[in-house]
Amino acid sequence: MIILDNRGMEPPQPMVRTLKQLEAMTVGEQLMIINDRRPMFLYAELDELGFDYVTGPQQDGSFKIIITKRGE
Repeated sequence: MIILDNRGMEPPQPMVRTLKQLEAMTVGEQLMIINDRRPMFLYAELDELGFDYVTGPQQDGSFKIIITKRGE
């Protein structure tokens, strides 16, 4: 699993960084991102691009999102 810690980055950098990593993923591969806030605009992109995701708030107020590339 690849991990991207996007905390401390100003928008749109977390989104840009995440989308770039998603381009390189293969079916079944997972990416975990950690963001300062819930990535509301990312969810529509993930749905459109064929990724599953689970979001969980963390104790420090950040959000952990595990993204999995679906099969075709």
